[in-house]
Amino acid sequence: MRITKYTHACVRLEHAGRVLVIDPGTWSEPAALTGADAVLVTHEHADHIDVLRLAGLGVPVHAPAESDVPGLEVVPVSSGAEFLVAGFRVRAVGGRHAPIYGGQPACANLGYVIDEALYHPGDALHVPDQPIDTLLVPVHGSWMKMAEAIGFVKAIAPRRAFAIHDAQLNDRGLGSVNGWLAEETDTDYRYLRPGESV
Repeated sequence: MRITKYTHACVRLEHAGRVLVIDPGTWSEPAALTGADAVLVTHEHADHIDVLRLAGLGVPVHAPAESDVPGLEVVPVSSGAEFLVAGFRVRAVGGRHAPIYGGQPACANLGYVIDEALYHPGDALHVPDQPIDTLLVPVHGSWMKMAEAIGFVKAIAPRRAFAIHDAQLNDRGLGSVNGWLAEETDTDYRYLRPGESV
């Protein structure tokens, strides 16, 4: 599986000529969706879903059944659902966005385990009940702190981890985050810049 990181929480997966994109938000590059066969959206916040771009894409967009996405037809997904999309096996886990400052209401949020190997949690730190090889770890947000990101990686204990949810950090902040995660976790942690693939 080829993994390409785009700005913030957007990740493009490619395998056997098929393309699955997760969380193409308003901050991510349009190129992430070039040739996409399907899209997974973890939740309804604009930094994870660009409704206007997806409305004209013409491919299935899977999103939490409880999400409120006016102007876009989505395939509703519930926690625990398992399905095949764009040639990838997907299992939806979790259910709610992490608590936000100030008592703002939390929306539905699903994490997605892809091909029983890669995990994109969206804006939550839900630990799935299965081994994870590759973790996409949120590293910054109004709903989290660095200690929680480190604890999340340690709780899942993946073979490797890559940062997501990082667009509000400058290079100095990224350096600090990357240093902490590399030093404090027993995993092969690596930062991918937007457009970089593994």
